[in-house]
This record gives sequence, C-alpha cells and structure tokens, in this order.
Amino acid sequence: MQPLRLLSYLLFSSLIGLIACQPDGKSSGTLPEPPDTSQVVPPNRPVPSEGITDDYTNTDRVIWQKPEVVIDQLGDVSNLTIADIGAGTGFFSLRLAAKARKVIAIDIEKQFIDYLDSIRVLELPEAIQSRLEPRLARPDDARLNPEEADIVLIVNTYMYIPNRIEYLKALKRGLKPGGRLFIIDFKKKRTPFGPAIELRVPLFTVEEEVEQAGFKWVRSNDTSLDYQYIVIAKK
Repeated sequence: MQPLRLLSYLLFSSLIGLIACQPDGKSSGTLPEPPDTSQVVPPNRPVPSEGITDDYTNTDRVIWQKPEVVIDQLGDVSNLTIADIGAGTGFFSLRLAAKARKVIAIDIEKQFIDYLDSIRVLELPEAIQSRLEPRLARPDDARLNPEEADIVLIVNTYMYIPNRIEYLKALKRGLKPGGRLFIIDFKKKRTPFGPAIELRVPLFTVEEEVEQAGFKWVRSNDTSLDYQYIVIAKK
C-alpha cells in the first residue's frame, strides 16, 4: 500500500473510532442501560414503608388463604357491619366492602390506615367507598363503639394481641346482641410459611380464652383451611 493511501486509511479508521465513542451511542458497541422503574409508583399513591405490603403475598396468599372459603363462613353479610381487626393492607376488608353494608378496617399502624384511605378513594368504585372505614386503634383497644359490629373478624393477628382475654371482652361489648366472632390463625405445627411456631397460639388455647371472655357457642373448624384453624363464637 502506498504511504499516502496508508495514511488516509489510518486517519479514516481513527475518525470512525471517535464517532463510535460519541455520547449518542449509535455505534459504540454497547447497549444503553435500561431505566430503573423499580421505584415508580402511581401518582398520588402513598408509598408504604418497606415490608408493609408483603402481607404473605410472596407465598401466593390468595391460594392458601382461600378468602372465598373464609367469607362463605360469614354467611350473608349484605346488611351487616364487619370489624376487620388487623386489617393490614386490606386483604379481607377490600373483598368484604363489596359484599357487606359496612367494613371497619382496624389496625394499630397508621401507615396501613393511610394506605387503605388512599386505596378507598383511588381504586374502589364510588358506590362502595363509603362502605369502607379505615380506623386507627391501639394495641389494647380496637376502638369499637358499643354494639357497633355484627361480626368481628381477626385473621393472622390473634397471636400478637396482648392481654387477649381482656381484649376479647372489649370486643364482645362492641358486638351487637347475637353478633359473631371469627378468629383465623395459623395452626401450631410446621407450615411452608407463616410466623415462628413459638408465636402461634394452639387451637385449644384460643377456644378456652374465647370462653373465658364470655362468648358462647364456641365452634372450631380446622379442616377447611390447610394451614389455619377457624374459631367461631357468639356474643
């Protein structure tokens, strides 16, 4: 190759290399990094703190919790007020709001209450919004008014309640005459997920505590759900 032609070839190659390194990345040989969308949330939606929306969702809760089976146990709720103790992110409260006259979603964590307030306004049909009332409570007080609820539902929460018998007595006052109490919690045995076994309350203990609190007609069902029992009692 002639010296002049060789020099022209080298200059041309260098120019191509410079173009390939330009910020537009058209010929850089590498793909641009995709945008990070992991933190993107819908506008006006509060961002719960880390872990707040876990709620066993990483374990296919809608499958093993069998919400329709639980709701069927409640019977016809179309004209009833339900107090959902430990409502969390509304796994049951939101489902029941479409069926019951009113659902009081009770929790001791304000972040859950704020979350449900937002969901109620942004995602529930307007005709249902007034049926859901998120209510902030205290660990020792569900803040139910006397004879306010027809049904009290406690799911995956009973084991965390301090002074359970006194708490149940207060819930009893919040139930209307003939009102019913439903407690759903994890069996005290090995399960693929759920709280530590030492935290769980055995079924017979729940039955005894419910009776000591003054409830009548205590019945149990430990077959409808694979990993949980259901305790039903009346005021």
